[in-house]
Amino acid sequence: MDYARTYTSKKLSAEAAVELVSSGDWIDYGAFLCAPKVLDAALAKRIDSLTDVKIRTLAFPGTSAVAAASQGSDKIIYNSWHFSGAERKLHDSGSCHFIPFVYHEGPSHYRRNINVDVCMLRTGPMDKFGYFNYGAANSCSRSAIENAKLVIIEVSETMPRCLGGYHESVHISEIDYVVETDNAPAFALPNPVISDTDKKIAELIVNEIKDGACIQLGIGGMPNAVGKLIAESDLKNLGVHTEMLADAYLDMYKSGKITNLNKLTDPGKMVYTFALGSSELYEFLDDNPCCASYPVDYTNNLQRISSNPGVISINNALELDLFGQVSSESSGNRHITGTGGQFDFAYGAYHSLGGKSFICLTATTKGKDGKLKSRIRPAFETGTIVTLPRTITNYVVTEFGIINLKGKSTWERAEALISIAHPDFRDELVRDAERMGIWTKSNKIDARYLAAS
Repeated sequence: MDYARTYTSKKLSAEAAVELVSSGDWIDYGAFLCAPKVLDAALAKRIDSLTDVKIRTLAFPGTSAVAAASQGSDKIIYNSWHFSGAERKLHDSGSCHFIPFVYHEGPSHYRRNINVDVCMLRTGPMDKFGYFNYGAANSCSRSAIENAKLVIIEVSETMPRCLGGYHESVHISEIDYVVETDNAPAFALPNPVISDTDKKIAELIVNEIKDGACIQLGIGGMPNAVGKLIAESDLKNLGVHTEMLADAYLDMYKSGKITNLNKLTDPGKMVYTFALGSSELYEFLDDNPCCASYPVDYTNNLQRISSNPGVISINNALELDLFGQVSSESSGNRHITGTGGQFDFAYGAYHSLGGKSFICLTATTKGKDGKLKSRIRPAFETGTIVTLPRTITNYVVTEFGIINLKGKSTWERAEALISIAHPDFRDELVRDAERMGIWTKSNKIDARYLAAS
């Protein structure tokens, strides 16, 4: 095949490409850095000529032009598997809807449960063999393309070429049209703000990590604080098997902590399904053979996670209740983020030989009235989504300590969780636990001790 000639025959302008969208279509956007920007902007300009078009995306970087243009109208229904900051605001205004799922099941939904009329995604440029690399967002790309009736890609020379693994690229024979872009720099995250409280929590977690551990970090300041502290520690011979590759891994790699030699699955490789961070991180990934990009049903497969020894999973949460249920995605009816792979790695890490799953959070947050609120609550507000059922929660960490909930009864869980709550709220939590019937006379911590501690 003459790939260059085929490329030319399939090339369209963005404006011509979006003319192929019809009212009633389901359109899937690529995830994270694979989200189409040029096609999205062109489609937004067509909004008045369309009705009942449904968009599915996953953490669109920045604000989608289609979503912004469709606010207040019924022309386009915008949906997301996992909210970005902009999508959270769109949801608050009623312009974005959430799609519940656990991340490892994403590709199966495309193969079993949903249909795609048009798949639009951003890739790197075509190589000499006719392949377009997905770059820093493998995720569910392959399954979405296989499902779609029409596939349109937009190419950007600034997308890092991320080696696999497998299913890290799509061949020109599998796509219908190509749109070229202005090659704007890839979306980069600002460095997360790491507070003194984050550092204190990170210290508690790092003390639990042993040489040879396999690390998974979630998004946000606290997991990044753990990564930076590991980079400064005496730990050695660490491995990486994660869904998200962030700058914290780059810090650990540059300090010589990561070798991946202790891994039984993908030894020598930093395994991930998407990357999100700085331009330096993207430069590190470009053509780097020590990194392996895989679809999410590989990286987040429960058995595959647990196949490596010493898996350490570190993720944020918004709240916990006194039973040990974890909410990491909503506060009441306000949806904030998504389930993502938190369940996958909490389960997989615990079932790894010597593995541990950590849920970390600050003990308090400020409400809209400026007053402190405990993140450890007797029960969740109506509408709050449970991300981890109490049966899955392993270690919980706040700045006041670290506890292990596995194997504990309801009264033991209440006692342990109250012990790491902010002291100002412990008396009230004890009374709540007594009212809920999960506090006994044999509990070691009574209200007077808690108030004084």
